[in-house]
Amino acid sequence: MSTVHPLRRFAGVSVAALTAAAVLAGCGGDRSHTTGGQSGDQPSTTASAASSTEHNQADITFSQGMIPHHQQAVQMADLAETRATNPEVKALAATIKAAQAPEIEEMTNWLTDWGAAPPSMPGHDMGGDTPTMPGMMTEQDMTSLETATGAAFDRMFLQMMIEHHQGAVQMAATEQQQGQNPGAKALAAQIQTSQSAEIAQMQTLLGNA
Repeated sequence: MSTVHPLRRFAGVSVAALTAAAVLAGCGGDRSHTTGGQSGDQPSTTASAASSTEHNQADITFSQGMIPHHQQAVQMADLAETRATNPEVKALAATIKAAQAPEIEEMTNWLTDWGAAPPSMPGHDMGGDTPTMPGMMTEQDMTSLETATGAAFDRMFLQMMIEHHQGAVQMAATEQQQGQNPGAKALAAQIQTSQSAEIAQMQTLLGNA
């Protein structure tokens, strides 16, 4: 049997010990990195949460005003489903309703998160006799639309919705300039883009009516 020289045995043990220490150190380093990573992720998550709740009075005013503004547009679109005779007008009304109904819910959730009261939804007369928001229809306007039929309804719907959209675009522009919440500003930009395109579409339909 061969005999391992004591110095070689010692060297072998030392190498093994150093290797084990390095492995343990490596594992410890991984854990430290993971923990550090998690800790590093927390500010990011916190920043994201702060971003969603960060707001100013302009954001609140925008949401509290745009909710009933959208609600009235949805009511007008509902009327078009049964009263409009032009298929393109009916299709446009459906598009408006599909887009604005979820936005109402989104803005209502923002106001809840911000500790601000959502506006009340009084019904089709929410515009009152003297609407405080641009583009809102008065109670008399809505009654006239409800009683219109056929081609007369189509023309009235387009005229009123063009004015309504123009008001929304104006409100969205104010939010873009004065708002702080990223989500609200993004929605305002989306409203400006989509409703400006719908205004152009309705003006074409009105010209052909």
